[in-house]
Amino acid sequence: MVVWLFLHIFGFGLWLGGGVALLLNGLAAEKEGRPALGLVMRLQSGIARFAVAPGALLTTLSGLMLTFGNIHSPTMGNPWMATMQGLGILAALLTLAISVPAAARLARLDPMGQHATFFDRLRKRQRLVGLLSLTMGIGALLGGAMYRYGG
Repeated sequence: MVVWLFLHIFGFGLWLGGGVALLLNGLAAEKEGRPALGLVMRLQSGIARFAVAPGALLTTLSGLMLTFGNIHSPTMGNPWMATMQGLGILAALLTLAISVPAAARLARLDPMGQHATFFDRLRKRQRLVGLLSLTMGIGALLGGAMYRYGG
Protein backbone atom coordinates (compact mmCIF):
# COMPACT_ATOMS: atom_id res chain seq x y z
CA MET A 1 0.00 0.00 0.00
CA VAL A 2 2.86 2.38 0.80
CA VAL A 3 4.44 1.74 -2.61
CA TRP A 4 1.19 2.63 -4.39
CA LEU A 5 0.88 5.82 -2.34
CA PHE A 6 4.47 6.78 -3.21
CA LEU A 7 3.83 6.11 -6.92
CA HIS A 8 0.59 8.11 -6.71
CA ILE A 9 2.31 11.16 -5.22
CA PHE A 10 5.33 10.81 -7.54
CA GLY A 11 3.09 10.58 -10.61
CA PHE A 12 1.06 13.54 -9.46
CA GLY A 13 4.24 15.58 -9.08
CA LEU A 14 5.31 14.66 -12.61
CA TRP A 15 1.91 15.41 -14.02
CA LEU A 16 1.24 18.76 -12.37
CA GLY A 17 4.87 19.82 -12.51
CA GLY A 18 4.92 19.13 -16.23
CA GLY A 19 1.62 20.96 -16.63
CA VAL A 20 2.99 24.04 -14.88
CA ALA A 21 6.14 23.82 -17.03
CA LEU A 22 3.96 23.75 -20.16
CA LEU A 23 1.98 26.73 -18.91
CA LEU A 24 5.06 28.80 -18.15
CA ASN A 25 6.73 27.75 -21.40
CA GLY A 26 3.65 28.86 -23.33
CA LEU A 27 3.57 32.20 -21.54
CA ALA A 28 7.25 32.80 -22.28
CA ALA A 29 6.67 31.85 -25.94
CA GLU A 30 4.23 34.76 -26.37
CA LYS A 31 7.23 37.12 -26.50
CA GLU A 32 8.94 35.15 -29.26
CA GLY A 33 8.38 35.63 -32.95
CA ARG A 34 6.40 33.26 -35.10
CA PRO A 35 9.46 31.36 -36.44
CA ALA A 36 10.47 30.36 -32.90
CA LEU A 37 7.10 28.73 -32.18
CA GLY A 38 8.16 25.52 -33.92
CA LEU A 39 10.98 25.01 -31.42
CA VAL A 40 8.73 25.94 -28.50
CA MET A 41 6.12 23.39 -29.61
CA ARG A 42 8.77 20.67 -29.94
CA LEU A 43 9.94 21.43 -26.39
CA GLN A 44 6.37 21.33 -25.12
CA SER A 45 5.79 18.05 -26.89
CA GLY A 46 8.80 16.56 -25.12
CA ILE A 47 7.55 17.74 -21.74
CA ALA A 48 4.09 16.34 -22.50
CA ARG A 49 5.47 12.96 -23.62
CA PHE A 50 8.10 12.45 -20.92
CA ALA A 51 6.53 14.07 -17.84
CA VAL A 52 2.82 14.85 -18.23
CA ALA A 53 1.58 11.64 -19.91
CA PRO A 54 3.56 9.19 -17.73
CA GLY A 55 2.60 11.18 -14.62
CA ALA A 56 -1.10 11.10 -15.54
CA LEU A 57 -0.97 7.36 -16.24
CA LEU A 58 1.00 6.56 -13.08
CA THR A 59 -1.30 8.68 -10.93
CA THR A 60 -4.45 7.16 -12.36
CA LEU A 61 -3.27 3.55 -12.16
CA SER A 62 -1.85 3.88 -8.66
CA GLY A 63 -5.03 5.71 -7.58
CA LEU A 64 -7.11 2.81 -8.86
CA MET A 65 -4.91 0.35 -6.96
CA LEU A 66 -5.28 2.43 -3.79
CA THR A 67 -9.04 2.55 -4.30
CA PHE A 68 -9.32 -1.21 -4.83
CA GLY A 69 -7.22 -1.78 -1.71
CA ASN A 70 -9.58 0.34 0.38
CA ILE A 71 -12.87 -0.52 -1.31
CA HIS A 72 -14.48 -1.81 1.92
CA SER A 73 -13.12 0.99 4.08
CA PRO A 74 -15.62 3.42 5.61
CA THR A 75 -13.51 6.33 4.31
CA MET A 76 -14.53 5.54 0.73
CA GLY A 77 -17.78 7.47 1.28
CA ASN A 78 -15.91 10.66 2.13
CA PRO A 79 -16.89 13.50 -0.27
CA TRP A 80 -13.30 14.77 -0.43
CA MET A 81 -12.14 11.35 -1.57
CA ALA A 82 -14.84 11.35 -4.27
CA THR A 83 -13.77 14.86 -5.31
CA MET A 84 -10.17 13.75 -5.63
CA GLN A 85 -11.08 10.64 -7.61
CA GLY A 86 -13.62 12.30 -9.90
CA LEU A 87 -11.56 15.36 -10.78
CA GLY A 88 -8.41 13.23 -11.12
CA ILE A 89 -9.97 10.82 -13.58
CA LEU A 90 -11.55 13.62 -15.63
CA ALA A 91 -8.26 15.52 -15.72
CA ALA A 92 -6.38 12.37 -16.77
CA LEU A 93 -8.85 11.70 -19.57
CA LEU A 94 -8.52 15.28 -20.86
CA THR A 95 -4.75 15.12 -20.61
CA LEU A 96 -4.28 11.76 -22.28
CA ALA A 97 -7.01 12.07 -24.92
CA ILE A 98 -6.65 15.69 -26.00
CA SER A 99 -3.73 17.63 -24.55
CA VAL A 100 -0.82 15.23 -25.15
CA PRO A 101 -1.90 14.27 -28.71
CA ALA A 102 -2.37 17.97 -29.55
CA ALA A 103 1.15 18.71 -28.29
CA ALA A 104 2.54 15.93 -30.49
CA ARG A 105 0.66 17.22 -33.53
CA LEU A 106 1.77 20.81 -32.89
CA ALA A 107 5.39 19.65 -32.79
CA ARG A 108 5.02 18.29 -36.34
CA LEU A 109 3.31 21.35 -37.83
CA ASP A 110 5.07 24.34 -39.32
CA PRO A 111 3.79 27.54 -37.66
CA MET A 112 4.66 29.62 -40.74
CA GLY A 113 3.57 27.30 -43.56
CA GLN A 114 0.28 26.48 -45.18
CA HIS A 115 -1.11 25.07 -41.92
CA ALA A 116 -0.59 28.27 -39.90
CA THR A 117 -4.30 28.80 -39.19
CA PHE A 118 -4.75 25.17 -38.12
CA PHE A 119 -1.62 25.54 -35.97
CA ASP A 120 -3.16 28.55 -34.21
CA ARG A 121 -6.51 26.82 -33.63
CA LEU A 122 -4.85 23.68 -32.31
CA ARG A 123 -2.57 25.70 -30.05
CA LYS A 124 -5.56 27.58 -28.63
CA ARG A 125 -7.42 24.30 -28.00
CA GLN A 126 -4.38 22.75 -26.36
CA ARG A 127 -3.95 25.80 -24.14
CA LEU A 128 -7.61 25.69 -23.06
CA VAL A 129 -7.68 21.94 -22.40
CA GLY A 130 -4.31 22.06 -20.63
CA LEU A 131 -5.48 24.84 -18.35
CA LEU A 132 -8.74 23.01 -17.62
CA SER A 133 -6.85 19.78 -16.89
CA LEU A 134 -4.37 21.60 -14.66
CA THR A 135 -7.22 23.27 -12.75
CA MET A 136 -8.94 19.91 -12.26
CA GLY A 137 -5.64 18.41 -11.11
CA ILE A 138 -5.19 21.15 -8.54
CA GLY A 139 -8.80 20.56 -7.46
CA ALA A 140 -8.00 16.87 -7.03
CA LEU A 141 -4.93 17.80 -5.00
CA LEU A 142 -7.10 20.03 -2.81
CA GLY A 143 -9.61 17.19 -2.39
CA GLY A 144 -6.83 14.83 -1.33
CA ALA A 145 -5.44 17.34 1.14
CA MET A 146 -8.88 18.00 2.63
CA TYR A 147 -9.52 14.27 2.88
CA ARG A 148 -6.23 13.74 4.67
CA TYR A 149 -6.06 16.81 6.89
CA GLY A 150 -9.36 18.64 6.84
CA GLY A 151 -12.21 16.40 7.06
